[in-house]
Amino acid sequence: MHKGSCLCGGVRFELDGPLGPIVCCHCPDCRKAQGTAFAAVAPIARKGFRLLAGEDLLAEYESSPGKRRVFCKRCGSPLYSKRDADPAVLRLRVGALDTPVDAPVSGHIWVSAQAPWHEIGGDAPRYEKFEPTRKPGSSGEAPNN
Repeated sequence: MHKGSCLCGGVRFELDGPLGPIVCCHCPDCRKAQGTAFAAVAPIARKGFRLLAGEDLLAEYESSPGKRRVFCKRCGSPLYSKRDADPAVLRLRVGALDTPVDAPVSGHIWVSAQAPWHEIGGDAPRYEKFEPTRKPGSSGEAPNN
């Protein structure tokens, strides 16, 4: 089980179930939404995600048709995204977790749009757009999302 929260601690959650593969998305929208060089995200089953506190602090932004980014409206911490086309899955922002994560990054996507001021380290695979196994729009991050 994982636990997580936003920066101010007003939103707290727990996850009963595994994290999917951690992917770092380097698209411009993820950079803007995170305020950094990439977003570290992992798919999770919505049914295993439980809010413990702060439901009234959650806000959503529809960054593209059918995709909503969810964040704390008090401190601005990004928490997860969700897609109308894939309601059983949330894309958790791994940085919101308070419990240790022992899984490695499985890949870097949208490296074709990466920030020129950041050098990607490590040996995880790099993809110009999506990983070959993921279809754009299925539950991944992408420009204009």
